[in-house]
Amino acid sequence: MKIDKALLWSGLIGFLFLFILAPPAGAEEMSQGVEAASSGHVWWFWPLVLLLVTFVMGIFAVLGGVGGGVLFVPIISGFFPFHLDFVRGTGLLVALSGALAAGPGLLKMNLASLRLAIPVALIASTCAIIGAMIGLALPTNIVQIALGATIIGICILMLTAKKSEFPDVQQADRLSSSLRIYGVYQEGSTGQVIDWKIHRTPFGLGLFIIIGVMAGMFGLGAGWANVPVLNLVMGAPLKISVATSKFLLSITDTSAAWIYMNQGCVIPMLVVPSLVGIMLGSFVGVRILAVAKPVVVRWIVIGMLAFAGIKAFLKGLGIG
Repeated sequence: MKIDKALLWSGLIGFLFLFILAPPAGAEEMSQGVEAASSGHVWWFWPLVLLLVTFVMGIFAVLGGVGGGVLFVPIISGFFPFHLDFVRGTGLLVALSGALAAGPGLLKMNLASLRLAIPVALIASTCAIIGAMIGLALPTNIVQIALGATIIGICILMLTAKKSEFPDVQQADRLSSSLRIYGVYQEGSTGQVIDWKIHRTPFGLGLFIIIGVMAGMFGLGAGWANVPVLNLVMGAPLKISVATSKFLLSITDTSAAWIYMNQGCVIPMLVVPSLVGIMLGSFVGVRILAVAKPVVVRWIVIGMLAFAGIKAFLKGLGIG
């Protein structure tokens, strides 16, 4: 655990040196964004608020099986005075850092599956690059409207989708058998040993093409879609789906994040407090996940997303 924490903090320090020593293109626009966001407040006001808000997001992101980006982007773009491009770039880094913080613990608990994550990550990360390019090419108000509609759609998906804690997979398909995607874990709440496998693998991998494009386009991460596909379509147990989804973000979001960084859509004043907050919150969330009942958390996440999605939609229309 000490080694994992050291790696995480060294990664964060690397981010800081990257921003300081090699600032991305668009420095003038970035400084304008900082000045606009800081008007009327002392310079440390918004960083402090971001730190507190993202700490709470990090906890709920792990428990809800979603990336921090799916909470970060609609909430910060709707209620904070930052440009959407900067928020989307930061949202991907937020989801990425939350996954890096949670990943080692989930792997040690044998909840996240590398065999399940790797083929999915290869597809989704490639498509996330395409999505990021599309998102930066579109007008801001169009992206804001599409973002709001997507968030509302996510809420509907979370409300209507029936998650199965232990899906009944009679037989693994050929592809999953060839890739040896299966595993065993112990359910912490009951002590039961679960032997799991998946099916409908080609169809599930195909869905991750769409998920990857949307993740890069909106800067949302992809946990909101990963869990239903892994659990309901491919038949992985719910906790395996949640944990693998969180681990997946550390690979998928990296590809799209570099596109936003290269275009200058990263402000250190947003990124640094957001990363620290989401990482600390994820450490707490991992420890709660093993024994938590997700029902209450699920409703809280749905409520937060619905409110933020409506706000983003109205803001794109020029109403909110």
